[in-house]
Amino acid sequence: MKLTSHIFHPTSLREYDIRGIIDETLGAKDAYAIGRGFGTLLSRDGGKKAAVGYDGRLSSPMLEEALVQGFNDSGIAVVRIGMGPTPMLYYAECVLDDVDGGIEITGSHNPANYNGFKMVFKGRPFFGADIQKLGAMAAAGDWDDGSTGSETLDIMDRYVARILQAAPQKAFRIGWDAGNGAAGPVIEKLVKSLPGEHHLLYTDVDGKFPNHHPDPTEEANLEDLKALVADKKLDFGVAFDGDGDRIGAIDGQGRVIWGDQLLQIYAQDVLNALPNSTIIADVKASQALYDRVDELGGKPLMWKTGHSLIKSKMKETGSPLAGEMSGHVFFKHEYYGFDDAPYAAVRLMSAAANIGQSITELRSAMKEMINTPEMRFQVDESRKFAVIDEILERLSTDGADVNNTDGARVNTADGWWLLRASNTQDVLVARAEASSEEGLERLMAQIDEQLALSGLERGESVGH
Repeated sequence: MKLTSHIFHPTSLREYDIRGIIDETLGAKDAYAIGRGFGTLLSRDGGKKAAVGYDGRLSSPMLEEALVQGFNDSGIAVVRIGMGPTPMLYYAECVLDDVDGGIEITGSHNPANYNGFKMVFKGRPFFGADIQKLGAMAAAGDWDDGSTGSETLDIMDRYVARILQAAPQKAFRIGWDAGNGAAGPVIEKLVKSLPGEHHLLYTDVDGKFPNHHPDPTEEANLEDLKALVADKKLDFGVAFDGDGDRIGAIDGQGRVIWGDQLLQIYAQDVLNALPNSTIIADVKASQALYDRVDELGGKPLMWKTGHSLIKSKMKETGSPLAGEMSGHVFFKHEYYGFDDAPYAAVRLMSAAANIGQSITELRSAMKEMINTPEMRFQVDESRKFAVIDEILERLSTDGADVNNTDGARVNTADGWWLLRASNTQDVLVARAEASSEEGLERLMAQIDEQLALSGLERGESVGH
């Protein structure tokens, strides 16, 4: 295949990555065009080599082949690191001296027939306008020509050894659920060198995901892990999404430790080492997290949802730790600043060891809030940002206490509610948190009222 130009499906170029349905909105020609465009941009910026990895989806090897050819035809040599989690690709891009950028082929936590691309360009996230530029370059055939080759490098053992540097001496009894995703082989290698007792679920990579969907933020996907922890009386359990950049966890009593609750534990450990640091979380995180960071002597900073946006804000503020409700956790403290779920799992062990309390005790000590799950509902793409603007306009007229970092997060005596437009789908996202059930009902009524004033209703929640 050697294309002179290419038109992407309009739905595939997203805010944080490129994503589509195989043979419907995404295929080999798209992968080739991404390699040509990204390779051209690297070359024009003085780059010569890129790393490429892929997850366990059935379509990933086909896309990898085309992507590498696109890179080579733009004059960029490729280091092929093979199948593994997205953070292993980020790690390769960080530590291989002659590598200037990298792309992981991954459908993340989406259904098995999806796939996509996550990109890093000279150590920085590649998103938003960068991705749109790839589309414009492909349409115009604005690509450099060249001819290079590729080499294969097995970096998994080196990556696992780097994660192990964070391991504590203390032995834990842990359940691990890889969900048949790309992190499985890394977890198998990791636990062989960790102290304690480790019980593994679904570490064989299978792009059909036969046991459960690889999204640890959906509680239904944690049922097998809960059963394992209960049956073996383990200290806690961890779970991973399809490409290993998001973590889920449960304590020894089977309670879910949500993304913002994990961040409370990590923040306590990091702030002991680096007092007065800025800890970043997204707008969907509980007020309990921001209050806890403040209580621990840190500086809580609320920022926009999206792993690329959070990474950029970390660089800007020098933050050692950030996280999202979705389970992306970013350690700059003693690590590289990218989202890495196997590393986050090991840091959970070391946090408990350093603090001197069990994960169950740390979870029990947290202030209990009553909150909704993330509610997502369909809205026309052309209306989603306009609706948020209308709501912000009305709220400012009403004199409400609003944080507009990412949508509208409104504080009231009952708690807070949030409405924001998704950057990746034609949906609005809502969430609310209160200290009582009655308070939560009042907050939900305010959400419904604002939607109604813009001609919408909450309706049925839609999936990811």
